[in-house]
Amino acid sequence: MAHVTFTQNIQRHVQCPPCNAEGATVREVLDTVFATNEKARGYVLDERGAVRQHMNVFVDGRPVRDRASLSDSVTATSSVCVMQALSGG
Repeated sequence: MAHVTFTQNIQRHVQCPPCNAEGATVREVLDTVFATNEKARGYVLDERGAVRQHMNVFVDGRPVRDRASLSDSVTATSSVCVMQALSGG
């Protein structure tokens, strides 16, 4: 199972403790995690199920390429990290 973590900054707004989830794609893994946490789903994904603009998802340290369908591959030993995007100047 993939290990899924959410940064502390996200956890200030919604509870989403680290967990393990089954799935072969980012979509499948996040659907598993969000099945019992609709509030976190709404915070991370938009109404179409795509990653919100202010969020980033990484698999094994690499940003996901498919932010709309979340079709990037995940293995049983993958680490999935969800964080808020940072900007500034």
